[in-house]
Amino acid sequence: MDRMPLSSEIKRTFLSPVRVMWRTPNVHDVELLLRPGIGQPLNLPTPLPCCRMDSREGTASLLVDFGRELFGGLQFVTNDTRPDKAGLKVRVRLGESVSEAMGEPNNDHGINDDVISLSWLGVTEFGKTGFRFARLDIEDPQACLDLCELRAYTYGRDLAFRGTFECNDDVLNRIWTAATRTVYLNMQEYLWDGIKRDRLVWMGDMHPEICVISAVFGEADIVPNSLDLLREYFPPAMFFNQISSYSMWWVLAQHHWYWRHGNMDYLRRQETYLRELLKVFEGYVDETGRETLPEWRFIDWLSHGDAPAVDVGIQSLLAMTFREGAALLRIFGDATLAEHYLAVYQKMRKCTRSASMNKPVNALRVLAGCGEAAEVNRDVLSRSPLEGLSTFYGYYVLLARAAAGDTAGCFEILRKYWGGMLDLGATTFWEHFDVEWLNNAGRIDELHDEKTVDVHGTYGKHCYERQRNSFCHGWSGGPTAWLSEHVLGVTPASPGCRTVRIRPNLVDLAWAKGTVPTPFGEIEVSLTRNSDGTIASDIKLPDGVQRVD
Repeated sequence: MDRMPLSSEIKRTFLSPVRVMWRTPNVHDVELLLRPGIGQPLNLPTPLPCCRMDSREGTASLLVDFGRELFGGLQFVTNDTRPDKAGLKVRVRLGESVSEAMGEPNNDHGINDDVISLSWLGVTEFGKTGFRFARLDIEDPQACLDLCELRAYTYGRDLAFRGTFECNDDVLNRIWTAATRTVYLNMQEYLWDGIKRDRLVWMGDMHPEICVISAVFGEADIVPNSLDLLREYFPPAMFFNQISSYSMWWVLAQHHWYWRHGNMDYLRRQETYLRELLKVFEGYVDETGRETLPEWRFIDWLSHGDAPAVDVGIQSLLAMTFREGAALLRIFGDATLAEHYLAVYQKMRKCTRSASMNKPVNALRVLAGCGEAAEVNRDVLSRSPLEGLSTFYGYYVLLARAAAGDTAGCFEILRKYWGGMLDLGATTFWEHFDVEWLNNAGRIDELHDEKTVDVHGTYGKHCYERQRNSFCHGWSGGPTAWLSEHVLGVTPASPGCRTVRIRPNLVDLAWAKGTVPTPFGEIEVSLTRNSDGTIASDIKLPDGVQRVD
């Protein structure tokens, strides 16, 4: 194994609730739970005042809100729990929405619903999952709990947020923050897809996450460690996560990582596997350039079951794989094999598949050079632009529409699609979302009103059915990378950002500013629209980085 040593520690921090949202009448002095805690009971002659939950008077329950999505659990600091000092039983329910915490959270990948015992005059901790809301119910019918503190502990890597973005549109600012935080929370031991579920290293999910990490944290070691983990356990013919398209994403991720960070030592360790993988893939391309890959033929859940759409998506994604794979082989000095795979790419690019109106696969057509950007945007992507999007492939739809020069259309998607989740109370972005869910929808951070639709308890299918839908899913973080690339306008022109292109685009903004990390330091971009419509820019490059046209 040759994974990189960890250079960033995972730290633990504590938060008190920001509000008590609901309680039964026999829960008293709940406002005391909102004060800062110390995480330590004190055996004082006169005990400190505490929140009292008294089930001798009937059901004793409460619901608290920690204000934002977290990855971690709860810490209980208790005084006396019962006269015999035995552990008092409390049911704990953690939810990414109010309705999940008030309902029946599932324990598929993390324990979100359990009955635990609280110690007498002690500290008890529970949970390691994704949540924002916590409900407590005393299970013992004749018990009195003096709860001194109820704190959340949350885990996160000790990393500098080097990339930044700010503009005059607060919706875009909030989108940047939520998208960045979504990916950050999934940067745990490895790079996960979601902090509630699945908490697995899915290669396809990782690609937009990797783009966000490059735009915010730079060369963070969690990326090569996660890429190498999959490489070590999945031989080339098996395909990553047993999905052929996910092995394609590995090649595209390696190309992106080298182009952004220029780490030749790391890239060189991928050479043998890359050569073997490209050879495996070539065996699934017939003489006409049509791919013939077996099951599981997966692009994303929106195209699942739509064979023509999946055909278009896999054809395009595999074409990109040969194109980027050839570029890496050229970096390794093998011009002959690079030219061979470029010829395979050209053959695949010219091979037509059945037409589809599916937006994600048409975005792949554009990015692979299998379809002309302006034409695909006009005929597919810009039609009913908010329909048929996914939080995963929405990033690639943004890239494809930007390639067609339609950045105004991209802003509409950002504000109304990702902004739609914010309108419902999200602080991180979701595994899946549909703008139709906004119709008569209740907020996820409020108690359910029977007059509105409970979004988390009603919608979804496939693996994200109802409250199983992950509300902090890394593949939804693409807007962070897109805003760096297409508003600040910074993209590498050579490996490791030794040269960069800076083509800013304010679209309809009055001003925007931000930073983009490189191996040499941060690029600073400040843009202002003048009264005559022209754009004034102030761009500062670190030593070692040169701007090219």
